[in-house]
This record gives sequence, C-alpha cells and structure tokens, in this order.
Amino acid sequence: MKLEKAAVVLACIAIVIGIGSSSGPVKTMLEEILPQYGNVAVLNINSETPNENMRRVIEAKAVELKAPPVNAIVDRVWKAIPGYNGLEVDVDATYQKSLLVSSNAAIKYVYRQIKSEVSLDDLGAQPIYRGNPGKPMVSLMINVAWGNEYILPMLDILDQEQVKVTFFLDGSWLSHNQELAAEMLKRGHELENHAYTHPQMSNLSRARAILEIDKTRKLLENLGVTNKWFAPPSGDYDQETVEIARGLGLKTVLWTLDTVDWRNPTPESVVAKITTKVEPGFLILMHPTSSSSQALRGMIQGIKAKGLRLGTVSQTLSAERIIPSEVE
Repeated sequence: MKLEKAAVVLACIAIVIGIGSSSGPVKTMLEEILPQYGNVAVLNINSETPNENMRRVIEAKAVELKAPPVNAIVDRVWKAIPGYNGLEVDVDATYQKSLLVSSNAAIKYVYRQIKSEVSLDDLGAQPIYRGNPGKPMVSLMINVAWGNEYILPMLDILDQEQVKVTFFLDGSWLSHNQELAAEMLKRGHELENHAYTHPQMSNLSRARAILEIDKTRKLLENLGVTNKWFAPPSGDYDQETVEIARGLGLKTVLWTLDTVDWRNPTPESVVAKITTKVEPGFLILMHPTSSSSQALRGMIQGIKAKGLRLGTVSQTLSAERIIPSEVE
C-alpha cells in the first residue's frame, strides 16, 4: 500500500510540475506530505528547468561576445584605416533555434553585426596602407607587369593552400595576357588596377594620369571585373593621384609589408621576414618572381600559424567582422 500511495504522490507531483505550479499552497501541501514516504525519489520543484538554464547560458555568452563597432579613421602615419563592425548575439533567435535541436548539441549562436558610424567611404580621397588592426586577416597583393613563368606555379600553390589573393595588373601586360588574367579570375582571385605603363604617377599631367588609370580600368571591365582598387606603380603617388582615382570610382591602396622580392632575396629570408613581422590587417606586397614563388607556401603556412586568415584586399579592407567559431 505504501508503494501505491507513493506512486499516487509522484503522479500528483508530475501534474503540478507540468502545469507550472511550483509555489503557493500546493507547494506547501506537497512539502508536508512527502516526508511520510521515506526515500521516495522526487524532482526538486525549486530546480531550474533545462530550457531556463540554456537561456541563462546564451545570455552570459552574449555578454562575453559583444563587441562595439570601430569607426574608420585617418591616421597620421597609416592614413585611412577601415572601420570594423561590432558584434552582438541575438539572444531570442539563438534560444528559439536551440530549442529545435538535441539538448546535447552545442549551442550555435545567431549574431548581428553592428555597422560603425564612420566608414572608409566617408574619409574622402585618402590612401590606404593597411586594414583594421582588430581584424585578424591579411592580404597578399601581387603586382604583375612581368614574370609570366611564375604565375601558374603560384596559382597552383594558392589553390592547394585554399587562399585567394589580389592581383594588381599593369594594363599593358593585361592587353597582351588576357588568357592568363582570365585564369586568375577563374580560380577565384581578385583583379585590380596597376595603371597602364607602370609610370611614376606623381610626375604625370592630370590628363595622362587619368588615361593611365582609366585605360586599365576599361580592360578589366572587358573581363567582367568591377574595378575597385588602384595600386600606384612603385608606390609613387601624390594627392592629385588619389583624387583622380577616387573620381574614377577607385580607392588608392599601397602596402604595409614588402617582400622586396625584386632584389632576388632567398626564399627562406622572405618567409622569415613576412612570418615574423606580419600583423592583423597587413597588406603584403609581392610580385611573380622566383623568390616569391618559392617562398609562397611557407609564407602562407607561417601566416596561418599565427592565427591569421588570408583574404583578398577587398575582404581585408572591408568592415565585415570575422565571426567566432561558436557563432553563426
């Protein structure tokens, strides 16, 4: 009889919990009755439900992951530096999504990126030497005016390492190497503007400077490319150059770290230099040379080993935030 009564009590408890009554006179009555039945196992009516616990975990993680947006600025040394989006977890969306999967599954957080008040576009005609230092991404900038024999081997290495880069193409080279440029594009790389005849831009008349940039821009358009960036040959420019490029819809981009591969350094020294000095947001200048071709894989692996991602110039200079792995 005692077991039968215990079973009835347990059934009552289940009903009470099922309808959400865990306080008031019902709770008091149960607390008076239960001790009569010895070691009968019952649920703790004061304990937090699994769903409530999950909600608290999500809310705590949201506080941990929240990051404010960073405005784009004009730095005294680095000139224009892009902003970096903020991040916040959508607690309600994350909670609702988690209810639909197994209770043992890891929580996948749903996020919202928060745009900054000042973007790169708001800074006007300014050169750019680097991405935001808070963004763990770097870009390989490969300027091409010669060195065809190394391009396909470098493309193969980039494929194997699953890395996309930005090729800045000299227009006169592009006019004679449409198929090779199309191959770069086919493999998912970004193609951008390196003027037409590799001139010293600061020495040109305004009309000639416009022609140098615009002629290459039109060649890129013929390949189906929307040109966004202009890299001045030899890094030579003046404020008028930057303004001309902006008038043609392009931002002027230079580099943060140079392989100086045109001096034919040893591949080992190139790898050591880049992997030692690289930091988040860096733009790394190189060319299709013997040195960089042989150093390419080592550079990529060394950069990845530092916890940095490699992307195109557009990806590195965008304000888009790199999302933590536990957030989707």
